[in-house]
Amino acid sequence: MPLEVELVSPEEVVLTATASMVVVRTTDGDIAFQPGHVPFVGVLLPERVRIYGDEGEDGDTQLIAVHSGFVEVAHDKVAILSDVAELAGDIDVDRANSAAERARATLADDPDDEEAAAALKRAEVRLAVAAGTAI
Repeated sequence: MPLEVELVSPEEVVLTATASMVVVRTTDGDIAFQPGHVPFVGVLLPERVRIYGDEGEDGDTQLIAVHSGFVEVAHDKVAILSDVAELAGDIDVDRANSAAERARATLADDPDDEEAAAALKRAEVRLAVAAGTAI
């Protein structure tokens, strides 16, 4: 029995799918969920969410950029609640590149600027998802 996955942002249900495995990054590190996983609730970090199709790692894999939020797993259902969630095809690569450049320039002037560091991380996640690559 596959996992039922629902990815929700404040504006919409971004994705509903079935999967053999879902991998997210939480404050406790990367965690993978497969059917039969024990109930879990965690805080998401800005990172890629990987949703593996029913054929496992060799099947279709969807990458989604999330910027923060929560993940909840119960009864073979994975609910991902994120303030921002972007599918690879929805990412504006030019805008993400511009955001990364602005953040790098700000960090060059002030390496301790936490807001610029967070903006750079978000841009890097978007670019990695759009390219279909690891960060």
